[in-house]
Amino acid sequence: MALEVQDIKTLYQNNNLLMKDPLNIVFMGTPEFSVPILESINSNYNVLAVVTVPDKPQGRGRHEIPSPVKIKAVELGLPVLQPEKLKDEDFVQTIKDLNPDIIVVVAFRILPREVFTSAKIGTFNIHSSILPKFRGAAPINWAIIKGEKTTGLTTFLIDDKVDTGNVLLRDEFEIPEGFTAGDLHDFMMPRAVEIGMNTIELLKSGDYTPLKQDDSIATPAPKIFPENGIINWTLPAQEVIQMIHGFSPIPGARTRFNNQLLKIYRVRLNEEILVESGHFLINKSGFFAGCSDGAIQIMEFQPEGKKAISFKEFINGYRGAASGMFE
Repeated sequence: MALEVQDIKTLYQNNNLLMKDPLNIVFMGTPEFSVPILESINSNYNVLAVVTVPDKPQGRGRHEIPSPVKIKAVELGLPVLQPEKLKDEDFVQTIKDLNPDIIVVVAFRILPREVFTSAKIGTFNIHSSILPKFRGAAPINWAIIKGEKTTGLTTFLIDDKVDTGNVLLRDEFEIPEGFTAGDLHDFMMPRAVEIGMNTIELLKSGDYTPLKQDDSIATPAPKIFPENGIINWTLPAQEVIQMIHGFSPIPGARTRFNNQLLKIYRVRLNEEILVESGHFLINKSGFFAGCSDGAIQIMEFQPEGKKAISFKEFINGYRGAASGMFE
């Protein structure tokens, strides 16, 4: 490990963290979604350490890039642990030696029992659905893909099986019309901070009764991949809309247009233009695509090798055919 327990405790004291609520917390997370929660916890409690993934090589130069959580933790002056394997004996012992009151997990990896049981009060996860619905790595995407009208956030005590632990708090809300997965992600971020802070206070109080999940109504939300994002234009328009928005912005739903890959990020139902299934039509009023029962209007997309653009930006420089078939 890069840091010994004594190094962590020294840094902890040098940052005057003892001026905060004496609750001791270890935070575990990786993506941008986790960052505001880390900031809020750090402002109110003693963060003993931040655990995140190892830096990953990216880009043409294969430079090692830290996770958003590591970037923020370094900025805040917090100790960072980046174990390759969460069952590594040194890492497990480090967490045990830190002796945290609570471990907070937000969009991280599956923890071994010896890690999540090391918190004196408990280890909880913030999950982006109303459990037991959409257990898995991509609950936000699947809520959009499945055309859900409501979704929410759940905090639960981590158990041996993924996303099955007893529920602490839920925050349910309607999904605004036309939202993409990216929109819903951003909409959830401040709410995740609120439910996370409330859960810490709940655990601290000791006045709670965890609710067992009903496994019989559980639904999966597995990770989505680029190869799963090929648009099937023979489906009904509403299903195509949900699929496109559920894959937006990452990894992006895709089709082939004019011998090039076209990623589509935002669309809307159109009931005025008639376009045959699998075909497209471009005119001054829009870029339209035909599905099995009607047309949709393509609002935001990304031609191969170019940046994402709106239809207005596209039409200004478009000189291709006004109609045709997706390949």
